[in-house]
Amino acid sequence: MTSTALIAGVFEVPASVLNWLYEVTGSFTVAISLAAFVVMALVTPLTLKSTKGMLEMQRLAPEMRRLQQDYKNDRQKLNEEMMKLYQAHKVNPMASCLPLVAQTPVFIVMFRILHDATYEPTGPNAAIARAVLTSVGRADETIGFLPRYLSQSSSMYTTLVRQTSMPSWGLDLSKSPAEMLGSEFGRGLIYAGLVVVLGLLYLFQQRMVAARASISPTMSESQQKLMQYLPVVFAVFQIFFLVGLVIYYIIQSIIRILVQVYITRRFYAGDESLGRQAQAASAKARELSDGEGGGFLARAKRELEGATSGEAPAKKRTERSPQESRPSPKGSNSRTGGGGSSGPKGRPQPSKNARKDDLRRPGGRRKG
Repeated sequence: MTSTALIAGVFEVPASVLNWLYEVTGSFTVAISLAAFVVMALVTPLTLKSTKGMLEMQRLAPEMRRLQQDYKNDRQKLNEEMMKLYQAHKVNPMASCLPLVAQTPVFIVMFRILHDATYEPTGPNAAIARAVLTSVGRADETIGFLPRYLSQSSSMYTTLVRQTSMPSWGLDLSKSPAEMLGSEFGRGLIYAGLVVVLGLLYLFQQRMVAARASISPTMSESQQKLMQYLPVVFAVFQIFFLVGLVIYYIIQSIIRILVQVYITRRFYAGDESLGRQAQAASAKARELSDGEGGGFLARAKRELEGATSGEAPAKKRTERSPQESRPSPKGSNSRTGGGGSSGPKGRPQPSKNARKDDLRRPGGRRKG
């Protein structure tokens, strides 16, 4: 099997499932909705596994932070101790990211299948299609759709081939909201409304996630706002997507909200739940990080505070009187002001300043 055939098979198998759903229901909208349900049924176990793995990693955050502090100058030893920590707690660090990576190909496959079901040749491909029609004496006919990845004997293919629309429930699933707003503004508002619904679903889903994180946040307020509104921005761009894809994402969003409800009840119900333990551990690790280095701003703040508190004593120590800073002459005695030097008989002689202090004390005036 060639690589081209293998790549085509990746799209043809899901396309055959979509065609089977269309044959059973007789509706493009229902078939697309059921396809979204099937995809989410496959992806949801990966999402749950990823969530559990992420929480288990967060629960080990304080121990990981201590190891990073103890072996910050020995990368090899740090990796060894990290692996021992993972093995002791039976945690797989890849469990939290591999399931998410695995969802990306599913997203790409379904996007291509739904988009290319209404593929219409343009540019050089349109010229080739027109030449084929001309050769068989049908030059005046519209080229229309030439669906990809669908078998030519399938119901979806025979329904869509050479057509210019994909009608279902009063909508043309082959048109984008932006295209409809430009051609028929009244009907286009209905298409744009679907994009608004999708954006609200995205926002509601992210607020559910943010509500769990607000108990013991691991991100700053600005980061939480970004995570909440970024999916909404993604929804706005879908005004340029086919409305069939918008319906597909709406159904997926509804299912994801139900999954988030399940995750909240399973992992965050009670103070001893895995989610609450992970949140507390993340907060503790953040405290350790702030106390033992932290980021650049934290270190700069500590250095500034240390410099401010130590400036006065340092200045006091460095400022000495001219008499103290001036080196005493070699072999100086009490007559030359050499404080602390010994007299002729080895007796310590008072310094000049000390003798002045004696004169200022009561009874210290020299008799005349």
